[in-house]
Amino acid sequence: MALDLQMPVLVVDDYKTMIRIIRNLLKQLGFEDIDDAADGTEALEKMKQRRYGLVISDWNMEPMTGYELLKQVRADSGLSKTPFIMVTAESKTENVIAAKKAGVNNYIVKPFNAQTLKGKIEAVFAD
Repeated sequence: MALDLQMPVLVVDDYKTMIRIIRNLLKQLGFEDIDDAADGTEALEKMKQRRYGLVISDWNMEPMTGYELLKQVRADSGLSKTPFIMVTAESKTENVIAAKKAGVNNYIVKPFNAQTLKGKIEAVFAD
């Protein structure tokens, strides 16, 4: 799957500042169609209304975590193929393993910069 800068991207985080940071990094990388959601529940609703080319979600959110969102996305036949990158402040091995088992495409530990994000996104879309 080739990387398409025109594809819609959904950024999911309950911390508005983090959404703004990721949105700005995505814009630096050339993405223009960026939506956001404050938690997994809102993200799932948006994903059912619109097909996103990529989801970048924080792990720690209330009421629905990024991990729960990932599991629900992978269980939904209409959404299951959506590329999904998990963002977290913790690099706990058990979290990485759990996310991999749940079907995450890639994993980013905060803090990160545009180059790190670019590398993670490119890895997801590498043929």
